[in-house]
Amino acid sequence: MSSFEDADTEETVTCLQMTLYHPGLLQTGIFQSIRFCHREKLSSSEVVKFGRNATICRYTFLDKQVSRVQFSLQPFKDFSSSVLSFEIKNMSKKTSLIVDSRELGYLNKTNLPYRCMVRFGDYQLLMEKEDGESLDFFETQFILSPRPLSQENICAATNPVPENGNCSTRSTSPTEMDENEA
Repeated sequence: MSSFEDADTEETVTCLQMTLYHPGLLQTGIFQSIRFCHREKLSSSEVVKFGRNATICRYTFLDKQVSRVQFSLQPFKDFSSSVLSFEIKNMSKKTSLIVDSRELGYLNKTNLPYRCMVRFGDYQLLMEKEDGESLDFFETQFILSPRPLSQENICAATNPVPENGNCSTRSTSPTEMDENEA
């Protein structure tokens, strides 16, 4: 038997893709501490915090209008499911967090749908979950949108771009190409 046959099967990992928009994104560099178009693997036991304080938050927004800790995401496994889900909690005393049309006050939380719009202040985040098998880890991926992600446009196709450079999304479907292109 070869080592290939003995190797464990690699589990797929749940990915939470977040498309970000803010009207001042080009002038202020508010997202400069976030790596775009890169998947980051995190432990499912970790509570992921977003906000202004780089000491406390994994993902920071360089903006004085953002609370030190704006909101948190916590993975969990629902009783009736075999995959990770997420809950989102508003950690800001000053600003409400709106998940789709549901307003969350300070310390209010809700389960994150597979696809939803999260808003606070001028920030818009389109969050989309891609299920995986692993219960130990999940991934985050950020995409920067040059256009507002209004509720009406959630289902419309968008062409997000990174803050600096191009981002190609990995396609799992086969692509036809001419034999001279290879």
